[in-house]
Formats: sequence, C-alpha cells, structure tokens
Amino acid sequence: MSERKRGRDADVTKARVPQFRMGAMAEGSRFYVTTPIFYVNDVPHIGHAYTEVAADVLARWHRQSGDDTWLLTGTDEHGQKILRTATANGATPQEWADRLVESAWKPLLSTINIANDDFIRTTEPRHENNVQRFLTTLYDKGFIYTGEYEGAYCVGCEEYKQAADLIAGTGDDEGQQVCAIHSKPVEILHEKNYFFRMSDFTQPLLDLYEANPDFIQPESARNEVVAFVRQGLEDLSISRSTFDWGIKLPWDDTHVVYVWFDALLNYITAIGYGDDQATFDRRWPALHIVGKDILRFHAVIWPAMLLAAGLPVPAGIFGHGWLLVGGEKMSKSKLTGIAPNEITDTFGSDAFRYYFTSAITFGQDGSFSWEDLSARYESELANGFGNLASRSLAMITRYFDGQVPTEGAVTPADAAIHDVVAAAVSQADDAISRVAVHEAVASVWTIVDALNGYITEQEPWALAKDPANADRLSTVLYTCAEGLRALAVLLSPVMPESTQKLWVALGAEAALGELTAQPVRSAGTWGQLPAGTQVGALEPLFPRIESAE
Repeated sequence: MSERKRGRDADVTKARVPQFRMGAMAEGSRFYVTTPIFYVNDVPHIGHAYTEVAADVLARWHRQSGDDTWLLTGTDEHGQKILRTATANGATPQEWADRLVESAWKPLLSTINIANDDFIRTTEPRHENNVQRFLTTLYDKGFIYTGEYEGAYCVGCEEYKQAADLIAGTGDDEGQQVCAIHSKPVEILHEKNYFFRMSDFTQPLLDLYEANPDFIQPESARNEVVAFVRQGLEDLSISRSTFDWGIKLPWDDTHVVYVWFDALLNYITAIGYGDDQATFDRRWPALHIVGKDILRFHAVIWPAMLLAAGLPVPAGIFGHGWLLVGGEKMSKSKLTGIAPNEITDTFGSDAFRYYFTSAITFGQDGSFSWEDLSARYESELANGFGNLASRSLAMITRYFDGQVPTEGAVTPADAAIHDVVAAAVSQADDAISRVAVHEAVASVWTIVDALNGYITEQEPWALAKDPANADRLSTVLYTCAEGLRALAVLLSPVMPESTQKLWVALGAEAALGELTAQPVRSAGTWGQLPAGTQVGALEPLFPRIESAE
C-alpha cells in the first residue's frame, strides 16, 4: 500500500473533545438540530416522517423558548444507489434527484407541517465546493492515503459490510450472503481507493464517549457504539472509481467521494463551513436525530472526521428506533412503506404528529397499526383534548356571554390544577432537554386529564342553576380557560394547527399576541389570560371519523 506522508500534528486527535451533557442544551441560548438527509432513490414513508416530526417538535419547543434555533433537513443525492435508480427510470441522476425532491421530499414537509429553517441538497454548489475544501484539509494533514480494498458491499446501505452484518439469503437469494437490513445480496468489490485513517481515532473516540456519557443516546445506542469501537477501527475507503456520480476528489478527478463521507458534511456545509465562519460559529455544534440503522456513521465516522479536521464534535447523537409494520422495519422494497399522506388525508397533520410523538417511546422500536391510531385519535384527541376545549368555551359563551370570567377565591381543587400545570411545564421541558419527546407530550397531557376530571367534579352546569354559586362558577370556568391557554402554548410545538385554532377561539391572540410568541417555559405561570377576554366559536378540533382504515 502506497501512503502519503503523515503531516498532522501529534496532538490533533486530542483536540476538540468538549465536556457537555445533552440535557444542558435546553439551558443555553442556541439550539441546532438536524435530521438525516434522505436518499432520493424513492419517495418518503412514515419512517422518514417520524424522524422529521421528532426533530421539528424539538426545534419548535426551543424556538418558542427563545433559544436561537435552527432546524436542518435535506436530501442525499449522490452515490451508486441513486445512479442505478435513475438509470432504471430512464433519467440522469440529476434529473431523477430534481424530480424526487420537488415531487416528494419537499412536499413531505408541508404534509406533516415541518418548520425547517433550511433544506440542503448534496448537489448544491455550497455543499460540493466545501466538501472538497474539507477533503483537502484532511489530505494536507496526512489523514488520507491510497490503498486497495476488497469486501462485501451493500448498495442499499452504501457501505462495506462486516461478516457480522450479513445473513444467509432465502428464496431466490438462497446460497448468497445478504445485508441484514435490506435483505438483498451484497456485491464483492475490489477497488484501488483513497482511505481515511480512521484507525487513528479508536482511542480518541473512546475517550470522547467516556468523558461525555450523554454524547450518544439512548444508553442502548451508546453501548452498541462503544462496543463496536473497542474492537478497533479500520481505515475507511472514502472514494470510488467505478462510477462517476458524486463529488470529485480535488486532487484526483478519476475518483468521486464515498457517499457517506460526502453526506455527513451537510451538517456543516449548510451553516457556513468554508464560506461564512460567523454563521458556522453561531450554529455549530448540532444535535443529530438519526435512525438506529445509521447510528455508526454519525457516532463513529462523523466525529472522527471532525477531530481530524480540528473541528468541534457534534453536541450529541440520538439514535431512535424503527417503526415496525407487521413486526418488520418499514421498507419500500418490502412493500411495508406507508406514505404519510395516507394518514394525514384522513386524520390531519396534527393527529399524525401527536400519534408518533406520544404512542412510541422515542429511542425504542415502535409498532404502527391503523387500529391504534384510530383508537387514540378518538379517545385522546377527539374525546380528550378536543371535547375539553369545545365544552369549556361553550360554557363560557353560555354562562358569561362569551367573556372569560374573573377568578375568585381559590379552593384546593383549583390550586391542584395550578400545580398540575406548573409541574407539566417543568417536566416537559426537562424531557425535551433529554430528547424524550414522548415523555414531554405525556407530561403536558396530564393537564388535559386533570381539567377533564376537574370539570366532572365541579359540575359547572349544576353551579349555573343557582345564582348563589355565581362566584364559584366564575372561578371554575376561569380555571378551564387559563388551563386551555397553557395547553395551547405547550402543545403548539406538537400540534400547531389545532392549537392555533384554539388560541384564536380563546381570544388569546387578541389579548396576549401570537401563539408562537408565547414563551413555552413560562406557560405554567398562572393567571396570564385576562378576565373579560372575548372568546369565539370553535369548530371541532378533531372531527369524528366514521370509518378510517
């Protein structure tokens, strides 16, 4: 193997290993969160949407908390898989990427109501030019050399596979080794390529993981990565010469950059790396939300690349579980993919967002079923939150001419609601800081349950029958209105459409300003909705669905 002389400083691998906790991000004023950039070889399914929604909820919460927030998503458009797909469809790779981005991937963001700040494509000049700049830095430092490699390659994963990553094929693939993720035969490739000295970073990465226990979450993901790195890392082939759909190496245009080495850099090329140092310094580092099948790329290769370049490592990597349909990971190739609009066309985007952030423990695998979605829609959204909002406003309209009444003497029952709201805000914010999205939603939902129980116990319709109970009725319905005010603020990051409708009907927009301008961490401060606020009509937030299959 011929090698380029190593020119790096002796201590470069020891630099840029910060001390941090993932949970500490909520305490600062900056929050940069990313989704993976998704392959454009096919249209998106709800597994992709699941990742997008989780990252969006985190971003909206931080944004509404006053943090300097940035949410990045985008598409990965290079590599052999895209080339083959485009050729099979009679298009050039660029034509295919353009078609899929405009017809499927960008529309996905509207379908599920994602408020991303940027959308990066790896075919954009801002990305391609600065990938070459990053590679030149590593080449000049001596971290890249030429060599030969032979191994089992999965085009679906765009990755050389180890023996442990392969399983015996069945059916038409019997007698062949197949990828455990895609269940497709691997190809044995022999190439003369350029290599990244990733083996140099075995110990620096282990030191990083030990010094920062929360760098990789959840714990099961961290344990997997640590065990993998402890086995020792091999140098990584980072170029391909058997096809030309990719970014050319700046020093050898007969090679294109390995698609993962290219794609991972989107997280910094999108925020000014190489062009705008001030923006880069303002945004970086990021929290990466990824599926567990691409965890190693983000938790091993990516920080090694950054350490080699002398750049700070990410703020953290959270590897969530898979969405399972019929017990299997969702996949277009296995015909288990469900398009997001198949759900939103019936249930709406808010119900989609609520279901996938509440029904599945974020970080673990979760099974999707139409029956569960339909049942939760009816019981938790229509009967729970929606009915709470509609009957509270209806009683204010009926008994107080549509004006939020004055809160009178506070009884222990009223004070208990105050406490539930305050606790929900604190607990939800803590959960968001730990990327426990499902816990945050569950904490907020305690307000829904408490208010529904409160109305049942206080019986405002009975109080209204006796003028002597006017003050008590006033307090009860103020408690309901103020509880709804807090709910609208806290649920806005999860269900932005329905909470906006509630906010307007509650009269809160006129009284307090725009919903998204309400500081979410202050939502538990009681008494923000002024008495006398005029409420309006509220159409059902979650209309009944007679038949949903």
